Amino acid sequence: MLFVALAILLSLVVSGAVALYVAYPHRGERVPGVPWIGDAMAKAADAAPVIEDEERDLLRLQ
Repeated sequence: MLFVALAILLSLVVSGAVALYVAYPHRGERVPGVPWIGDAMAKAADAAPVIEDEERDLLRLQ
């Protein structure tokens, strides 16, 4: 029972973080009340690897 409650809590936290990111930093706005969370999310998004258009085209040719 405890495992189920913790799993539900974790999924709520993750979904809340995704909704917060989509609502503010993804659109270039600051998170009201806790701007450090938006800054941390923006840093994490910038650090994530991204496939550029040229790389995508090269991967398609292989």
